[in-house]
Amino acid sequence: MDMNEIKEIFFQECEEQLAELESGLLKMNDGDRDPETVNAVFRAVHSIKGGAGAFGLDDLVAFAHVFETTLDCVRSNKLEPTQDVLKVMLKSADVLADLTNAARDGGSVDESRSRGLVKELEALANGELPTPSAAVEAQAAKPAPVTAPTAAAPAPKPTDDSGFQPIPFSFDDFGGEEEGGSDLPAYEITFKPRSDLYSKGNDATLLLRDLSRLGEMSCYCNMDALPGLDDLDPEAAYFYWNVTLKTDKGEDAIRTVFEFAEWDCDLQIAAVEARAAAAEAEELPMIPVPFDLSILDEGAAEVQAAQPKSDAAAAVAAAETASNVTQMAAAAARVEKKESAAAAAASAAAAAQNNAAAGQTIRVDLDRVDRLINLVGELVINQAMLSQSVIENDTTGTSSINMGLEELQQLTREIQDSVMAIRAQPVKPVFQRMSRIVREIADMTGKTIRLITEGENTEVDKTVIDKLAEPLTHMIRNAVDHGIETPEKRAANGKNVEGTVRLTAKHRSGRILIELADDGAGINREKVKQKAIANELIPADANLTDEEIDNLIFLPGFSTADKISDISGRGVGMDVVKRSIQALGGRINITSKPGQGSVFTMSLPLTLAVLDGMVVTVAGQTLVVPLTAIVETLQPEASAIHSFGANHRLISIRNSFCPLVDVGRILNFRATQANPVEGVALLVESEGGGQRALMVDAIQGQRQVVIKSLEANYTHVPGIAAATILGDGRVALILDVDAVVGASRGQALKQDVSLAAVG
Repeated sequence: MDMNEIKEIFFQECEEQLAELESGLLKMNDGDRDPETVNAVFRAVHSIKGGAGAFGLDDLVAFAHVFETTLDCVRSNKLEPTQDVLKVMLKSADVLADLTNAARDGGSVDESRSRGLVKELEALANGELPTPSAAVEAQAAKPAPVTAPTAAAPAPKPTDDSGFQPIPFSFDDFGGEEEGGSDLPAYEITFKPRSDLYSKGNDATLLLRDLSRLGEMSCYCNMDALPGLDDLDPEAAYFYWNVTLKTDKGEDAIRTVFEFAEWDCDLQIAAVEARAAAAEAEELPMIPVPFDLSILDEGAAEVQAAQPKSDAAAAVAAAETASNVTQMAAAAARVEKKESAAAAAASAAAAAQNNAAAGQTIRVDLDRVDRLINLVGELVINQAMLSQSVIENDTTGTSSINMGLEELQQLTREIQDSVMAIRAQPVKPVFQRMSRIVREIADMTGKTIRLITEGENTEVDKTVIDKLAEPLTHMIRNAVDHGIETPEKRAANGKNVEGTVRLTAKHRSGRILIELADDGAGINREKVKQKAIANELIPADANLTDEEIDNLIFLPGFSTADKISDISGRGVGMDVVKRSIQALGGRINITSKPGQGSVFTMSLPLTLAVLDGMVVTVAGQTLVVPLTAIVETLQPEASAIHSFGANHRLISIRNSFCPLVDVGRILNFRATQANPVEGVALLVESEGGGQRALMVDAIQGQRQVVIKSLEANYTHVPGIAAATILGDGRVALILDVDAVVGASRGQALKQDVSLAAVG
C-alpha cells in the first residue's frame, strides 16, 4: 500500500470523526453532559490532529490543536459548555471540516473566519466567556480581550504571524487513584519520543496526561542525554520518561494512548507486581517532572505553545529563564491528584467499544459493490428466463426441475436482499450536513433556528443517499429563508423566537419517506399566485385550488423573494428539488397552513436496482407497475362504471367513487378508450393525486425485476419511469404511476409520443 492509499484511508476516517464530532456537539447542545459524550468529541479532534500531523498538514494540525485544547478545558470541568460556548465549537467543527476538505481536494478556506475562531477558542480556554450576541466575523475584526492572569488561566501570550496564540494550561488533573490503588496491577513503561513525534503534531505531555487518567501514575523524566546549550539541536529529542502505572484497564488501554505516536517513539511496557513496582519507583534516580507548569516562571510555561515543539526547544526556553537545568529541576514539584474512577472506567469502556466496532467493519471500494449488484441483477434475469423456459416445456408442475427452480428462486432472492443490504446506509451523514446549512443560513438571516432530526438510522441505498444531499439543501435553505419568520415577527405573533425545522426519515410500504417541516408562516398563497401571474407562469383568470397554488413554487424560474441575495431570489431552487426527486423515481408534495408552517414530503425508492412489480398487458404491450403503488386489484362490473363529463369515467368501490384511468389511452397505445368490463382495474395511490383506478387489459403476475435506465439507453419517454428485461428476453416498460395519474387530471405529458415501437 503506497502513501496515497494510506492518505485516502485517513481522509475516509476523517469523515467518520467529523460526523462523530458534530453528533457529539449537537448532543451537548441539547443538554447532554455525559462525560463519555465529551470524551468522544475530544477524541475525534485528537484523532484528526494526529493523522494530519503524520502527513504534514500544518494548517489542519494547528487549528485542531487549538480546538483540542479548548475541548480539554471542557473535559476537565474548567469550561462550562453553555449554548454560547457550543455555538463557537459547532462553527469550529465546520472550519475543521473545511480544512480537511481543502487538504484532500485542494483549495483554501476563509482565513479570516478561521483566525477569528482561533481567537474565540483561545479566549474560551483562558476563561473568557463569549457574549450571547458575539459573532465570528466580529471577533475576527478585533483582538480577543485579555484578562488578568490567574492560577487557572494565565494571561495569553501575543499571537504569532500565523494568528495562532499559545494556550497555557496546567496538569491539575494529573495523577490517578490513591485510595485502594496499591492492590491494582502495575506496569513499568518506558516512553522515548523521537523528533518525528513532535514534528507531526503530537505532544509528549498530552500523552502522559492521558496515560495518567488510567490509574495511579508515577512519572520520572530522564535528562541524561541532554547536552550543553552550545550543542543543543533544536529539532532533536533528548528526554525520555520512566512511568509506573497502577491500573486495572490492561495493557491494551495503555497502548491505545500511544496509538498515533507508536511509530515515532520507542515504547516498552512490562507488567510487574504492584508492591515491587512501588518499591522500585522509590529507588529510581530520576528527576521528577512537574505536572503543574504554573509553578514555573513565565519562560518555562512557554513549553506548552500551540505550535508543536520538540522537548529540546522547550529546554532552551526554560534555560533562558533559569540559569541552568539544575535550577529548573529544583523548582519543580511532583503533583498528585485523584481522578474519578467512574470517569476512568467510562473512558476505558469507550476505547474498548471503539476497538470492537473497528474489528466488525471492512472498507470496500464502491465499484466492487456495484459490480456485484450488476451480477446479481443478471442472475435475477437468468433465473426468470430459466423459469419461463421450464414453464413452457413442462406442464406437470411436479418434476424435480420445478422443485429445483423454486429453491433457486428463493436463493436468488436471498442473495439479492443480502447484496442490497451491503449498499444500504443510514441517512445520518446527509442529515448531519443539514445542521451546518441551518447554522450558516440562520446567521446570514439573523434568525434563531433549531434543527431536529428523527429517524437518522433509517437505511436506504447508497446511490439514493448520494443524490439526496442537493434537493435537501435547497429545501433547507427555502425553509430557513422563506418559511421561518424573524425573531421579532415570531414574538409579535406569540411564537417562540426560536424557529424549528424538523427533518424526519422513515420506511413505508417499501419506500422511504423524508419529511421537512417548519413552524414558520406557511405559504402565502395570494403572494405566490400574484408572482406566478406577474411572471406569466399562469393566466390571470386561473382558478386554482390551494394544493395547485402551493405546487406553483416548483415551476422553473419561480421565486417570491423581494430581492436577490446570496440565499435566494434568482428563481432557482424548488424546481431543482422536484427534478432531482423525480430523477430518483420519487415524488414530492406540500401541505401548508398559514401561520403554522409547511411540510414537504418526499417519497423515494429504497433502491434504484431492483423492484417488485405487477406485470400487466395493455393494448398488446407488456408493462410493469411498481407493487408499492398498488393498493388492490379488482374486476369491474358494468353497474359500477359511471360516466362523468364527455371523456371521464368513475368506478364505484365500496360506496365511494374513484376516477378510472385508461392506461392505454393515456400512453397513446390506442386511439379510443377500452371497455372497462373487459379489463382489470389496479387501485393505486399517488402522492398529491390521491387514489386512481388504472385500467389494464390483463395481469400476467407478480415479478421481481431489474431496473434498467431507459433514458440512458434510449431516451426519456413520458409516462415511463424505466425498463426491465423479462424472463422471455423481451423488454418491458416500468410505468411512472405519478405521471399517468397527473395526465388523467389534465396535466399533459411532456411530449406526444407513441410507445408502440418501444415495446
